[in-house]
Amino acid sequence: MAFDGSWKVDRNENYDNFMEKMGINLVKRKLAAHDNLKLTIKQEGNKFTIKESCRFRNIDVVFELGVNFDYTLADGTELNGTWSLEGNKLIAKFKRVDNGKELIDICEISGGELIQTYIYEGVEAKRIFKKE
Repeated sequence: MAFDGSWKVDRNENYDNFMEKMGINLVKRKLAAHDNLKLTIKQEGNKFTIKESCRFRNIDVVFELGVNFDYTLADGTELNGTWSLEGNKLIAKFKRVDNGKELIDICEISGGELIQTYIYEGVEAKRIFKKE
């Protein structure tokens, strides 16, 4: 599948503003901007396993398309939602457990890069990954 492989973060766009809107404090925002995140993605049918490795944590995220699941961001924000595959885009619609507000996460491959777009309360940010 197109998403399969190891991806290392290359650059961010508007990431600090997005994190600020999410309520993440300045120190955590500065650390997250330089987290050296690596994603290893494996798709088997409707099941995805994503290994997230960075300076702060190493976790395996396992989900099935269309099946509700819980996820905790690196800053401790708890989310609940689902992923779907719409054309060539992997789209997550999460609700924050603490305030019920929606966080959208869109992943797509473009020009050999994995582009992860976050949208929260009108603020959009991108993290662009290069395949290793």
